Amino acid sequence: MSEEPETVSEALAGPDGVTPDRLLHTGASDRPSPEDLVLASGRDLTPENLEWARRKLADEGRSAIDKRLP
Repeated sequence: MSEEPETVSEALAGPDGVTPDRLLHTGASDRPSPEDLVLASGRDLTPENLEWARRKLADEGRSAIDKRLP
């Protein structure tokens, strides 16, 4: 998960509260964490969802998160 405060994201969001596409990225140079996958899937960070994400990442690798991002 990011070390930056949430206010950074809010400051970058447009007038409608949506982050512009030019600021979004998949982190292709990094290995996604279970937390990344849970959040990309729109789920809450619960122990059950984190375990689901660990299994998905073990089975599918990076494509597990790529499938869930636009």
